[in-house]
Parts: sequence; structure tokens; C-alpha cells
Amino acid sequence: MRTEDVLAATATGLWRWDNEAGTVTLDAEAARLLELPAEPGVFRESEVRARFHPVDWNEIMGVISLAVAEGTLAEARLRIVDGDGRVLRTVRSRSKPVPGGDDGRDYALIGTLQETVEPPPGTAGAQAAITGDWRRSREAFLLDAGRALAEAGSTTEVLRVAYSLSMPGFSPDGLAVFGVEGERLTIVGQHGHTLGDEGPFTDMPLETDYPATEVIRTGRAIYLPTPDDYRSRYPATWPLVRRFGRRSWAFLPLIVSGRTMGTWMAGFRHPVSFSPDERSVLTTVARMLAQALDRAGVADTERELSLGLQRSMMPSLGPGIPGMTVAARYVPTGGGLQVGGDWYDLIPLPNGRIALVIGDVQGHDVRAAGIMGQLRIALRAYASEGHRPDAVLSRASRFLCGLTDPHEGDEATAARFATCLYAEADPETGVLDIARAGHPDPVVMTADGTAVIRQTEGGLPLGIEADTDYPTTQVVLEAGQTIMLCTDGLIETGGHDLVTGWVRLRPILERHTDDLEKLADALVQAVHGPGSHYTTGPLPDRREDDVAVLLLRREGPVTHPPAPRRTALTIAQAEPERISVARQQLRELLHDWADPDQVDAAVLLLSEMATNVLVHTDGDALMVAQAGGVPGERCLRVDMSDGSDELPHKRSPGEMASSGRGLVLMEMLAHRWGVDPRGAGKSIWFELDEAEEPALPDLDALPDL
Repeated sequence: MRTEDVLAATATGLWRWDNEAGTVTLDAEAARLLELPAEPGVFRESEVRARFHPVDWNEIMGVISLAVAEGTLAEARLRIVDGDGRVLRTVRSRSKPVPGGDDGRDYALIGTLQETVEPPPGTAGAQAAITGDWRRSREAFLLDAGRALAEAGSTTEVLRVAYSLSMPGFSPDGLAVFGVEGERLTIVGQHGHTLGDEGPFTDMPLETDYPATEVIRTGRAIYLPTPDDYRSRYPATWPLVRRFGRRSWAFLPLIVSGRTMGTWMAGFRHPVSFSPDERSVLTTVARMLAQALDRAGVADTERELSLGLQRSMMPSLGPGIPGMTVAARYVPTGGGLQVGGDWYDLIPLPNGRIALVIGDVQGHDVRAAGIMGQLRIALRAYASEGHRPDAVLSRASRFLCGLTDPHEGDEATAARFATCLYAEADPETGVLDIARAGHPDPVVMTADGTAVIRQTEGGLPLGIEADTDYPTTQVVLEAGQTIMLCTDGLIETGGHDLVTGWVRLRPILERHTDDLEKLADALVQAVHGPGSHYTTGPLPDRREDDVAVLLLRREGPVTHPPAPRRTALTIAQAEPERISVARQQLRELLHDWADPDQVDAAVLLLSEMATNVLVHTDGDALMVAQAGGVPGERCLRVDMSDGSDELPHKRSPGEMASSGRGLVLMEMLAHRWGVDPRGAGKSIWFELDEAEEPALPDLDALPDL
């Protein structure tokens, strides 16, 4: 009797699946089981695949891949469906993969198909239902494991996730991940062992007769179901593992991009037979673990590189400045190498002064960081040559224009611009000469805790034009006062603009006035939360923008009462819009004034004086506002100077007149006012006395405007 007849009598068919040719050869019985014409033939792979239930097809592909990798039998249960998707029968497939090519990717499956009978639901022998439940548990476990491993961001986190995995029905009690350094085995991490247990396995030569080293050498998994299997295959290293009291072991290769990067060992205190389903689970976990470790290794390397770049690019603040205190922070975006284009610097100058620099190169990539490093060195060189702030920025802009080609089409090599603020400080007098290239204005905190944006003249960002002028503004820090220089990331992160971001930061500045280090930490934490200081704690998560902040305080005895608050601004004929800037500065100067109506009155008088200068003279106006004294009893004085000798005179404007009410408002709203000649020009001024319960004139009595 022929073999084919015997197999047909037992409802068993033969098949050969050629992966390279995409064909399946069936005998008559196999064709009948697959609901194809019951005669021998060669069929297209798509014809045969259409007869399998889609879920079972996906599962058998995993079983086949495992069998090909390990050289074992591929065994699976498959449901046969008709054209409408109805299940007709269940068959059991047992096949042996035979390599068909040199690269190992082409193979043929040679095996049998046999019909099986599924027990009715609820019967005592419904093992299929049990198997189905196990498979559903396995699928849920693999989904959870894949999600957890994908979210792990470092090698430590990956190992922690691997140790916490609870496999369905056969969880290991001991795990170890082995790596390779040169020609020796290393332990990346382990679980279920006491300290010192890893000693004999650390720095083990790869030629050692040990399962983990053999897996690395061959790239094939090793399953040891019993201690006898272990002892007979690896007698040399059996004494090292006998003391752990385990009954079964699985050693699986950690393969990434065709390279075996290590071995994953799972040890069990209970016997495990390592069925095809169990091997499939272990193999899948090993693949996910290998990919997670590979990603984490890259992230760990980038993190170390980032820390090194940060420490090399960010300067130390030096031994200190006599009479001044400095604090600084830098927090990168957290993306990529976590190094961006923001920076700060502190440069000793030949004349005994100190230069404070803060800047932001366009972009958050490695190129931005490289340009930042070059620009920082150039600024240091220009400053050390003794150039004034305006000359330093002019030369830096020319340098940046020559560094990049604005005509390059590649975005990675195209021109980049940078904003920068350069301040030259005199520690003895507290005078700062500030030049600004498109950068946010500095903030000055007075000794009494008031924080005011200090408007300064500015020019274009560096690198926009090769020949650009940068005007200089002088700011004087009194004893106890602090100036803050920052990049826009500190202000605008979190969906804020320059206005709302400033409102968010102002309470922080006014609350932490005693310690600059605490103030620097509070500013960063207000934006990014705790742990964002680049010298302490972990690197932050991905941020919207880099943050750099530099704080400088002038020490010394604080006068009592505190030194007056003071702000100044030039309003040019060609820039009438700066009147609104002057109004805003005055409001910030008086932010804690007792009576809001007095603040409104002061702003109105300021507008009248500034408008009068721009309308009736040909020169610019200089506004100087000063508030001094004890809170509740302070006095505000506002001076508006111009270069005209013509003194104002009081008029009686008619009902329809568009001007002539300035001095009338002075008399009604100001406690004192006057006009003082000053060389080639004059100064109009007014004063307001703060009062807890002020008695100002009735605004309804003012002339109709």
C-alpha cells in the first residue's frame, strides 16, 4: 500500500509551500481539506491563503518565522473558511522548514494537513477553548509588553519593564540581559538574583561553554527544559547555575538589524516544556526587548553627548565679580541631542569691566548649536579686543553673515540669524552699557521688589545685514538692584506671548528678591517644572524652546528709604508710537501705587507732554520718571525734556479746539508742575503725591475733550 493511500485513509494530506516561488503543491487529500478541487496540483499562494481564517493566517506566519529561525517544526491549528467567511473545518498543520537560499530568507515548508474535531462548547474535554483563552491572554500580554517597552526611554527603564512582565502561565523568576564588549560577555542587567551572583558571568570569554555565549556566537535560541538537559549540554558551567535552584531555562538572542547584540536569559523554578506557543511568546518578547534596548542605547548615548556638549558650551561663572552676584541657567528643548542655539556668557574685559552676553541662534538642531559655539567664540574675541558694545555686535553680525550663505537652497546649510544682548558692566559704579540685536529687553528689579522691563535701543538680529548699527543704552544699577537677561523661551513657552509671559513671570521676580540662585530656579520651574536646571536633576522632557537666563545683582548697603525707582525713554520724532511704550513703562513703575486713578492721571499727563513736544518742536523728547519714598507716602516726578527754547503758555481752548488743554490738565491733576529752562532747551515736569485716600479733582469738571 502506498504512503499516499495510508495518509488519505486517515484524512491526512501532504503539502509543500515554496516561499520563493509563491506556490503551494497539494496532494488530493490536502486539496480537499482546503476546499479546493480534490486532485493533486500546484496552486498560487493567494488561492491557498484565501482558504484560511485571517486571524489564523497571521498567527501561522509567526509560528513559521519561529520555526525557520530555530530549525524546529512549525505546528498550528487552522480554520478553513468558505467564500463567505464561514468556518467549515479545523485542520492541524505540521511542517518542517527547509532553507532554499543562501540568505536564509527563502525556504520551503514540507508537511501534513490533518482534520481535527473541535469538542462541543461546555464539554469536559474542551481543550481548544482552554487553548483559545490562553492565546487571548498571550495576545493581551504581548500588546501590553510592546506598549510598555516602546515607552521606556533609557536602558534602566527597559530593564525595569522587562523584569515586571508577567507572562501568561509561565512567568520566569529570574532574568538577565547579557551584552558583548569586545570578545567578552557582560551583564547589562539582572533580576531575581542577589548582589554578587553575577560575578562568575561578568567578563566571561565568548568561547566559554555557556548558553548565553553560544547564543551570541550562533544567533539561535537555546531551550533547556530540565536540569539534566543543562548538565548534559554544558557540564563546564553547570556548577555555576546549580545553586540557583531553577528547573528550566530559555536563552534567546537579542537581534537588531541582523546583528546579535546580546542574550536574554529567562529562568524558571517550575518545569517548562517550551511548547511552540511558549517559544513564540518568548521569541516575540526577545525581539521587542532587543529593539527597546537598541533605542534606549542610542538615547543614552545622545544624553551623555548632550550633557558633554552643554558643559563644554556653557561657561562657568568664574570666581565672582567684586560687588556683584551672578546666577545663570540653561535648559534645552529636550528634542534630539537636547542642545540648541541659546547661550549665555560672562567675559572679563581688559578695562576691568565685565561683559554679560545672552543670545539665541535660530533653530534647535545640531547646526544651531554649532553656530552658537562659533558665535560665542567670536563675541569673546571681539570683546577681549576692547571694543565697545555697539562695535562688538556690529562685528558679530558681519561674522555671522560670512559664516552662512543666504543663497544656499538646502535648509540645513542656509543662513541663520541670531538675537543677542550684550551688556558691559562697571562693578564700581553699577553702570551698564547695553546694545541689543533683536533680543528681548532686560528686566530690572529694584531693592523693594519692583520688576520693570527696561526699554533699550536695539538693532536688527545678527546675520541679517553685514553692516548694521547697534545703538547703546545706559542703565544704572543701584545697590540691591538686579537685572535679568533671558531668551524668549523663558517668556513665551506654554503658548504665551511677550505680554502674557511677562505677566506670568513678574510675580516670581518680585517674590524671590533675596537669593539669586533661588530666583533662577524659580524662574525655570515656573516655565518647565522642577528638575529643569541643567546642572542638577534629569534632563527635561521635550520643550517648546530653549531657555537661557542670566541674573546680575549689584551688592552693597541698601539705602533707607530705598533708592527711587527710575525709568527713562527717548521718544524720537520719527517714532511717535514710542509714546505708548512710555505710558506702559510709567504704569509698570507705578504698579503698586495706592490709587489707580492717580496712575491714570499720570499716564494722561505724560501723553500730553510727549505729544506737545512732537507736535510743537522739531526735536526728540526725553522722558524721565522717578518715584521715591516710603510706600503710601511716595512722590512721582515726571520730566519731559526737549531742545526747543519756546516755553509753553496757558490757553483757553474753545469747545471745538483740538489742542491747548495740556497746561489746564496740569493744573487740575498734578500736585505740582513747572517748566525749567535747560541750556538749549527746556523741561516740563509734574509731581504727584501718593496718598492712601487721595482727593483728586472731579474728572467730570475737566474741559470737554
